[in-house]
Amino acid sequence: MLRMVLTDEQWQTIEGLLPGKPGDRGRSAKDNRLFVEAVLWLARTGSPWRDLPPEFGNWHSTYVRFARWRDAGVWNRVALALAGERDLGRVFIDSTIVRAHQHASGAQKK
Repeated sequence: MLRMVLTDEQWQTIEGLLPGKPGDRGRSAKDNRLFVEAVLWLARTGSPWRDLPPEFGNWHSTYVRFARWRDAGVWNRVALALAGERDLGRVFIDSTIVRAHQHASGAQKK
């Protein structure tokens, strides 16, 4: 079983912004939530498209759909909708745990 990232509240926030709803032109999406979870999995792991677990579906179909949504501005609308989320603790990285290169601290050469 896959670990899902989106909460039900987050999903409800973005669900209406996504293509593939009844009444939209063309073929409706079978499972927008699983597709969004697949994209989030890729973003979280940094894996290439070809390493997408089969539970999310075919990697190439997922990529083509991702690119289509990107070109249509869907991801921008989703980001703007979720930007109002109050819990930004998941977004910020604590700088005390991010290692910098030894020369990045401005130390003088000896």
